[in-house]
Amino acid sequence: MTTTLVLGASGTVGGEVARLLADAGHTVRRATSRATGPGQVHLDLLTQAGLDRAMEGAHAAFLMAPPGHTNQDELLGPVIERAVAHGVQKVVLMTAMGADADPSAPMRRAELHLEGSGLAWNVIRPNWFMQNFHTYWLHGIREHNAIQLPTGSARGSFIDARDIAASAAALLQRSDTEGQAFDLTGGEALDHTEVAAILSEATGRTIRYEDVTPDAMRANLLGAGLPTAYAEFMLVILHYFSLGYSERITDAVQSITGQAPRRMASYAQEYRAAFG
Repeated sequence: MTTTLVLGASGTVGGEVARLLADAGHTVRRATSRATGPGQVHLDLLTQAGLDRAMEGAHAAFLMAPPGHTNQDELLGPVIERAVAHGVQKVVLMTAMGADADPSAPMRRAELHLEGSGLAWNVIRPNWFMQNFHTYWLHGIREHNAIQLPTGSARGSFIDARDIAASAAALLQRSDTEGQAFDLTGGEALDHTEVAAILSEATGRTIRYEDVTPDAMRANLLGAGLPTAYAEFMLVILHYFSLGYSERITDAVQSITGQAPRRMASYAQEYRAAFG
């Protein structure tokens, strides 16, 4: 039985990738910077501590950079190099939708590094996660009954993180799609007023959308403890959202997994308890 290394295995996407592969009968090596448990290895991408141990004997790998860092190429470059050195045969890399728009952007440099590595590869570029509403944007919802973002009336084809994980797990188990990148989206494009209405119906509370200024958003992000560089990065990509770049819908989830992506209403019902 082959071994698949999963980075970020204690996170939202990585944890689900690991679960799906294990359920399919694969041996999964779960890499995490947190305390290790059964089936886990400690890997710190900031220092590269544990990298060779994580890669040793792995046949395939799911790669992603840890959240909160904007130097994704510097963090993932050594991982790709060690994958080559250890004879890993297949890599699926998660970046973000729009990463390929600028060849000098760190995420795109990481993609190009993988594409030129000689490894069999796929890249998945998901749009904004539905799960952001009960994590990153939860404070505003709980404290002010509002989704507070500087995105105006622009729409986004939000995707459930479980559909991202299902796509990654499927790609790791097939060879007919190698050498391709996929933009992953949900099946509908919604503005945040529409999302607020869906969350209101699911939770039984009145949630509205509040269009805040970039300065107010910056203060919120810094107040939540985000590093300055990452807060500025978030403001940049939220600005692109406001310009309509997150509205596009693709059929990638359906074509990869054979299943239609989850809708926002389903997400809201399943996670309604998380909104308090």
